[in-house]
Amino acid sequence: LKHRCSRFGSPIGTGPSCLCMVSVVPLSRFSQIGRSTESMIDFVVTDTAGSSGQVGGAVGEGGGQSVQSTISRYACRIMCERSAPYTARIYAAGFDSSKNIFLGERAAKWRTSDGLMDGLTTNGVLVMHPAGEFVSEPAPGVWREISVCGNVFALRETRSAQQRGKLVENESNTLQDGSLIDLCGATLLWRTPPGLRHTPTLKQLECLRQELNAARPQCPVGFNTLAFPSLAQREIVDKKQPWVYVNCGHVHGYHNWGYRKEKGECPMCRRVGPYVPLWLGCEGGLYLDAGPPTHAFCPCGHVCSEKTVAGWSQIPLPHGTHAFHAACPFCGTWLTGEQGHIKLIFQGPVD
Repeated sequence: LKHRCSRFGSPIGTGPSCLCMVSVVPLSRFSQIGRSTESMIDFVVTDTAGSSGQVGGAVGEGGGQSVQSTISRYACRIMCERSAPYTARIYAAGFDSSKNIFLGERAAKWRTSDGLMDGLTTNGVLVMHPAGEFVSEPAPGVWREISVCGNVFALRETRSAQQRGKLVENESNTLQDGSLIDLCGATLLWRTPPGLRHTPTLKQLECLRQELNAARPQCPVGFNTLAFPSLAQREIVDKKQPWVYVNCGHVHGYHNWGYRKEKGECPMCRRVGPYVPLWLGCEGGLYLDAGPPTHAFCPCGHVCSEKTVAGWSQIPLPHGTHAFHAACPFCGTWLTGEQGHIKLIFQGPVD
């Protein structure tokens, strides 16, 4: 497994991005994921203590744990075949120091028809495979729950219910490009090398940022030139930072007149709504293509390609015990508005 975690978004937790990416390489056959910092866990996962408008969590390499974390200490394990095509399969729970599968006392357990034991983690390991090709026809599939033995079940009534869902016999635990793994507090995105070849690298993202700035977009009111900050300066609002009215998409420089309680009136079209700074999404693995950054998620203002915003806007991510919300993959903010995203309208040559 290769672990990548972006450093963008919430200030809480060891790795503050909403969605973290894991991708397959033929170097390791067996890896475990969980919030325990014991040596048996290869990828330590901590959840982010967000507001009601956030979902997801982050992957880190240790660090402090949430006091009331809902992620299992031994959440899941992923097995990769050593030979091509390096098929990867996911299983709930993991092995502890005594080489036994570790399940909490409240976890659902049962004996199968062939005499073996199977079970679910306390809050469940949910997986959603894309309905089509993730990069060509992004469409959400159906959320399922994975058992200790890798069997696929329909979701329980709630995340921690003792009664398991119905067995889904025609689906498997094989991960594919774009598969989402939810650990009840952290959401992982599985990417394959062929899928990642369609996404921009950090160098390409920097080139896209420079192209935006080279077009010298202007504030239509103050007539000052706007500029997206470098990826290294994210979260630091610069005086040249572009801001957007998320209900209409008109891009401006910052101004405080007409601004009140997270809502402002756009000077161009008079529409009232949130007025937020724009940030270029910096984790290439979350992109669906390497297209120009012309759209932004609402209401957070993360900028990426049209295909990326359209794809993620229709994916429901788990939140709490039984709720699902579409969210920005870069920061976890719940999406708002009719589409969850907006086309950016620049003043100047970019338009």
